[in-house]
Amino acid sequence: MARVKGAMMTRKRRNKILKLAKGYWGAKSKHFKMANEQVMKSLTYAYTGRRLKKRDFRQLWITRISAACKSNGMNYSTFMNGLKKAGVAINRKMLAELAVNDKAAFTALTEMAKAQLA
Repeated sequence: MARVKGAMMTRKRRNKILKLAKGYWGAKSKHFKMANEQVMKSLTYAYTGRRLKKRDFRQLWITRISAACKSNGMNYSTFMNGLKKAGVAINRKMLAELAVNDKAAFTALTEMAKAQLA
């Protein structure tokens, strides 16, 4: 039986890791072992970062909505409660967009929420 050598696939796998490590400082971009460790860590950071981005944006939207609510004499939680009772299903991203770009529409929403709570 012929001997099977895995040189081609091994080289391919290593080159894939080294390509991902391109731009890293020092040996982390040149030596496979160090590059592999750093790439694994980088992929973990990237995964975590994608989760944190969602959290950060939601926090930003809530801050913007809260600021706009305060200028209309309301706080965030009562505003959201009023919208829910009024049956308005607009997500926080769109509410924040309205708060920044269309103050008249946001004021109308706050009036609707106040009316629903009264």
